[in-house]
Amino acid sequence: MMEPVHKAVDESPPLTVLYDGACPLCRREIGVYRGLRPLQADAPVCFADVSDVSVALPAGTTREQLLARFHVRGRDGALLSGAQAFLALWAELPGWRWLALAGRAPGATWVMGRVYRRFLRWRPTLQRWALRLEPSGIERANSRDEPPR
Repeated sequence: MMEPVHKAVDESPPLTVLYDGACPLCRREIGVYRGLRPLQADAPVCFADVSDVSVALPAGTTREQLLARFHVRGRDGALLSGAQAFLALWAELPGWRWLALAGRAPGATWVMGRVYRRFLRWRPTLQRWALRLEPSGIERANSRDEPPR
């Protein structure tokens, strides 16, 4: 389900963040973004958890594709992924806009894309670690470590 951060005054489509709500890393990051008001009061940012099978997907995409990388559907309807998606989102949020501006420097988007692809290789391991930090994850981790009584 898409949840607007701020209601639109006009009828332009919102910037929509398509994220993996089943991923503990993604949930934490999206939680930070959700707490921010978009720089333009009349330009909402919506969030769609594509791990939820009831969420409609953009035309021409699959759930597997959207769960594999970070995606943003721009106000123009274009689907952006990876570094381009982060730059589009950061450009809308206070405190993050400087990163979007830095991403416009020559070669910066290419470097960010390379770093993001490297992160994706480590993502499953980082997800397991992050899951252990969540209250229910800690309880599960502790229950595995304790000897049976």
